Amino acid sequence: MKKLDNSKTADNLHSAFAGESMANRKYLYFAKVARKLGNEEIAKLFEETAHQETGHAFSHLELLYPSKDLTVERILELAIEGELYETNQMYPEFEKIALEEGKLDAADEFVEQGAESAEHAKIFEQAAKRFKALTMVEKYHATKYQKALEKVQGDSEVEITAKAS
Repeated sequence: MKKLDNSKTADNLHSAFAGESMANRKYLYFAKVARKLGNEEIAKLFEETAHQETGHAFSHLELLYPSKDLTVERILELAIEGELYETNQMYPEFEKIALEEGKLDAADEFVEQGAESAEHAKIFEQAAKRFKALTMVEKYHATKYQKALEKVQGDSEVEITAKAS
């Protein structure tokens, strides 16, 4: 498949992902409401459908971000970018519009969610730093063990050669 970057197809996949994700969350909310209203059968129907919507969303994501191309560093980077976008652009703009329209409850919600997104970004940034440090430690140990293995293998070859002589 051709690379999707900056294509209309990529835009469509992002929109389809957003729609499927939104349906998932909405159906889970509807399940919660149905259960609160005493209808377990309808609650389960919404939960099962929400699960299917998740499958659809994951299919779109696999095309946008093929798992074979991802690393832990990259997924943390993508998560940080998304949370910072929400914190620095999306929620402040939404808050501004809500205030202009006099929708104070929505403005408060946007402020709260922006703050939570900032916290999520910090958590992902800390995880990225820890992962990088752990990777460096693992590389150090792997190199150390590789040298030890090579020494043992070299010593074994010397012993075999000595016994053969």
